[in-house]
Order: sequence, then C-alpha cells, then structure tokens
Amino acid sequence: MKANQIHTGTFVNEKEVIAVELTNTKGTFVKLFNYGTIINQFVVENADGEKQDIVLGFDDIKGYLSEDYLANYPYFGAVIGRYANRIKNGEFTVDGISYQVAQNNGNDCLHGGVEGLDKKVWDIIELNNDVNPSVTFQYFSLDGEEGFPGDLAIQLKFTLTENDELILAYQADTDEATPINLTHHSYFNLSKNVEGVQSHHHQMNASKWLAQDDNYVVTGELLPVEGSLHDFRKGKLIGEGWDSENGYDQTYLLDKTYGDLTLASRTQAQDSGLVLSIYTTEPVAHFYTAKYVDVKNGKGGKHYKSFEAFCVETQHAPNSINIPSFPTTVLQPEELYQQTTIYKVEVKK
Repeated sequence: MKANQIHTGTFVNEKEVIAVELTNTKGTFVKLFNYGTIINQFVVENADGEKQDIVLGFDDIKGYLSEDYLANYPYFGAVIGRYANRIKNGEFTVDGISYQVAQNNGNDCLHGGVEGLDKKVWDIIELNNDVNPSVTFQYFSLDGEEGFPGDLAIQLKFTLTENDELILAYQADTDEATPINLTHHSYFNLSKNVEGVQSHHHQMNASKWLAQDDNYVVTGELLPVEGSLHDFRKGKLIGEGWDSENGYDQTYLLDKTYGDLTLASRTQAQDSGLVLSIYTTEPVAHFYTAKYVDVKNGKGGKHYKSFEAFCVETQHAPNSINIPSFPTTVLQPEELYQQTTIYKVEVKK
C-alpha cells in the first residue's frame, strides 16, 4: 500500500495542482487531484483479471481546465459545494437574513454557484502510508464566497482500504450560521468498454422520490416509487421501462435512519462482473444518468456522450434550505458538519 504526490506543473490561481495516488496491496489504484478533489482514476480488477478504470475523466489535469470542457461542464469526479444541486431562485434565508447567490442554472443556483468548491485548489494537509493509504484535503471558503455567509473550513479525507473501498469522510465548521450540502460527482461506468449504462443492473434502497419543477428543483413533495419507473428497490436494468430521452435525474429519499452508515445503492455490469455498492450517512441520493454529457477528448481520446455513465450523489435534499419540513442544512458555529460516503467495488463472477 502506498500514497504519493506528483507535481503536475499546472497552476490555477497561482496554486499548483498536485496529483495524489493511493494504491492497496491488491493493486487497486485511485488517482486524485487537489483541484476540486477530483477522482481522476479508480482502477480495479474485473472478473477476467483485467485492470479497468470505472470513472469518466481525462488523461491529465489540462482536460479539466480546457475551454471546450468548461463550456459544457458536467463536474466530472469533483467535490460539490457549498451547496449541492439546486437552490430555487438562488435565494434563501438564515436567521431572518435573506441571501441572493448566483443564478447559474436558469433562475436557480446549481452546485454552489459560478465557481464552487469543484474549481478550487485545495491544500493537502495529510498524506498517510498506513495499511489503508489516505489523503486529507482542506479548503477555507471565506465569508461571502459565491454569496454564502460565514467563513467555512472544510476537510475531505479519502481512504483506500484493502477491501477495495474508497471512503470519503467530510467535515466542516463555520463562524456564522450558513447552509452547507456537500457531495461528490463521480461518473461511473462499470462496463469493459464505456458505452450506454442502460444494461447496468441498479438497485436503490428508496421507497420515495422527490418531486421536481421544470428545472429539476426539488419542491418538497414526496412521491412513492411503487408502480413507477423510479422503483429500484428490488433492482432492475437502468434502461428497463425508462424515459429514453431523459433517463434519470431525480433525488431519492433513502430508507434509513438519518445519520446511520447504510447501503444506498448497488450497481452491476454483466460483462465485467464489477459491482459498485455505495454506502452513506446522508438521507438522500441523487441518481443521474448523464443526459447532458457531451465531452470530447476524454481518456484515450474518448468522446463521452449521453447515458454513458451514472452518478449516485449522496447528500441532503436539494433546495432543502427552502423546505422547512426537510432536515436542516444550516450549520451553526457551535456544530461540526460530518458525513461519510463509501464506494465499495467487488467482483461477481
């Protein structure tokens, strides 16, 4: 097992982008950048003994900074914050004070604004070569950044275990009451060749999903999955009975006790035998099948297209800052924000 740093020689806002590689004794390999804490590679062994990268991305950091990519930006593999998904009209109130943040997705705020945590160069504060190698990134988001109140100190630790688990442990504290809703936006494809995920088998432990308006903003209404295309409780092919023009871009309320670390979803590809299980302490998971992806010059020159990946974004409910009946996303100065999500890869032959 090992953890090591590699200088890229690329600078963003006068800070160098550093690559960090984590490897376990099985040869499972994760490559991260301190820019956006991007998961650039997640290489595992499939059922045929072949090494396979299960995340979409680029061959090097320059791909993530290119004008073409940023013009149709899908947040490949990056941390999302200060506030994941959408905030209606970019407006919210905390302690009687109203705030207006960026309206960067129609009239709504998406993924923290124009320049969220995904476009920041984080500090590497710890690199561990323990039995389970790890790296801890840190970023200080100053009061007023993207319109959000309070100085927010955020740490995100990635640990690769001998059981092929990538553990994401988040924590944050603030000096002023502020909304926070963090997630990670990896695009997974478990097939040997990156192609449509319709044939992936997907199971989600959720009996309800969250209604949305025309711009995918959560309204607060909970809908039963039973009898609908959103019922993944027993598992089914992603493409079975789906809306082939839109795929999935919905949030699911997980069947769990809030705060417990439990299974959110399990996804499998037949040809590789790879199974990805996602565990989380968070109350919801947003399931997205990459409708809006159109990215050229990906890994190996690949042109990534719609429905060639899936995301399971574990978080609090989108727009919950404006929905009092949902668990609060306001962090108080005396509190510590904490959440854990685990990506566990196994082989089913």
